[in-house]
Amino acid sequence: MSKTVIATDGAPAAIGPYSQAVRVGNLIFTAGQIPLDPATQQIVASGITDQTRRVLENLKAVLEAGGSGMDRVVKATVFLKDFNDFAEMNAVYAEYLGQDGAAPARSTVEVSRLPKNVLIEIELVAEA
Repeated sequence: MSKTVIATDGAPAAIGPYSQAVRVGNLIFTAGQIPLDPATQQIVASGITDQTRRVLENLKAVLEAGGSGMDRVVKATVFLKDFNDFAEMNAVYAEYLGQDGAAPARSTVEVSRLPKNVLIEIELVAEA
């Protein structure tokens, strides 16, 4: 198995022993992204809509750095701090991943806590 690390300044730098994404074969696996502004490394402090948008912009940058894009996502995993935010998250998510009629498979779960107490974290698997 050959593994290639993907990194970009267009998304927050990894803050631990992990990569923003890795490519194995023709698949890219992203790390979970939280709503950090890549320029400041600070949390987007607003509500779920803005946090979801920031997360998806971060993921878009990572995929593009790996030669892929949001249109090539095959699986998404969404972690929500509060499932009551589902509808608002889903509306933003659909802008990025639900436009072409072939939305990726997705799991969405509520979790008790996320890094830095954010409202959302998303990870993706995409075709390279």
